[in-house]
Amino acid sequence: MKRTCCSSRHVAALTLAAAAACLPALSQEAIYDEARIPAYTLPDALTMADGRKVASAGEWRAERRPELVRLFETHIYGRAPQPTTPVTAEVFEQSEDALGGKARRRQVAVYLTGRRDGPRVDVLIYLPRQARGPVPAFLGLNFAGNQAVNADPAIRLSESWMRESRGENVLNNRATEASRGSSSSRWPVEMILARGYALVTAYYGDIDPDFDDGFRNGIHPWFYTGKQTGPAPDEWGSIAAWAWGLSRILDVIETSNDGLGIDAKRVAVIGHSRLGKTALWAGAVDERFALVISNDSGCGGAALNRRRFGESVRRINTSFPHWFCDNYLQYNDNEDALPVDQHELIALMAPRPVYVASAEEDRWADPKGEFLSAKLAGPVYALFGYEGLPAEEMPAVNHPVAGRIGYHIRTGKHDVTDYDWTQYLGFADRQMK
Repeated sequence: MKRTCCSSRHVAALTLAAAAACLPALSQEAIYDEARIPAYTLPDALTMADGRKVASAGEWRAERRPELVRLFETHIYGRAPQPTTPVTAEVFEQSEDALGGKARRRQVAVYLTGRRDGPRVDVLIYLPRQARGPVPAFLGLNFAGNQAVNADPAIRLSESWMRESRGENVLNNRATEASRGSSSSRWPVEMILARGYALVTAYYGDIDPDFDDGFRNGIHPWFYTGKQTGPAPDEWGSIAAWAWGLSRILDVIETSNDGLGIDAKRVAVIGHSRLGKTALWAGAVDERFALVISNDSGCGGAALNRRRFGESVRRINTSFPHWFCDNYLQYNDNEDALPVDQHELIALMAPRPVYVASAEEDRWADPKGEFLSAKLAGPVYALFGYEGLPAEEMPAVNHPVAGRIGYHIRTGKHDVTDYDWTQYLGFADRQMK
């Protein structure tokens, strides 16, 4: 069922240079030495494609920002369709006294096409028990099903396809009862609630299962037209689909009678690893998200493509050909030809706050490249009168820096930790409250 990037869907979009990426890419040595990074020149976020300079926030909003969104859509993530019908939602479980009296719980079935026979996303919401009125929230997708976020036995066990895991958490690509609370270290629910925030999460595989089968499952087929059997080369891959799903969950928060207890104008979108890439793209295309957080998102996320450090464009397209649009394959070993780079993705959040985080041992995700993207987005924030990232050099480990853009690199590996969440909560306190 799983296919390589040399499938017919991909070959149709490949240039000769990109076709070579389907050969020995996995054995290609990754760059981990700064001295081996090739010389590169980054595109200027404030220079239009026709060479004109952007001199004001108005010009950024009216011209340059839409141009950059189109470039990222066309060359990296792919265009997602506009919803053809409003999503519908149904609260299928709730409690006013969850987690030992610390929370109110809501579980909501979101029908992405408005149809009960279409894709359904189960959304888990925890609200501070004593909150009065709508509260700000963190919204993020999870990797292992809602039941993995917390050991709460009332959480519906996911029935969606999942990657096999070590141990007994997933059997035959389905979650088991053993998975309850298995990812709780990444979701410190009680810490989030104690700070006055709601947590909203959903399993990313409800939107699009994370394997390459030519987009015959998940949300994509519901938007094919005519005789279409897969996305066009400039249409959405899985990351764009997951981001699209985040926006549909925000639709539900906006349109529900009481916002499900959440202030829709104060929702931070957050993600780790591939879902950090997703959070950045969601924040770039949907300006309703009030704050954007990228945790260890690396290549195709916060890290500069042109550095080629750790995971490269070739490697990520070979390992995960379904994440991006097919046009991205043209940039395997050809990063300098990209009309954009990831500092411009960070800049698309302006003037909203954005936080980028790295881990010291996560060299695959290129922490320095993530820092540089955050730093180099600063000139766009300056157009709006904000200080971007107040650091000339990459900060020391465990020494966060933040203006309107925040950044830290912490000790440890590729993960989400309480240290990360402590920084995100403090940043949100300053920027959203």
